[in-house]
Amino acid sequence: MKTFEYNILSFPMTRKTSLSDMQASLNEKGADGWEVVSISTSEFANIGHTVFLKRETTPAGATT
Repeated sequence: MKTFEYNILSFPMTRKTSLSDMQASLNEKGADGWEVVSISTSEFANIGHTVFLKRETTPAGATT
């Protein structure tokens, strides 16, 4: 059975944070095997973007 681990990233809406910075962070995570499964965006109170990621885990003792 496949198992997964999850990670959550937050990207606040500030003038210092650009979409290219967000893309670079997500590309780094992707290189480590993480996959974006959802993005939540809120403009209320400048909360920003929350990104939910997952990657498959390797069962203990398994060989590749």
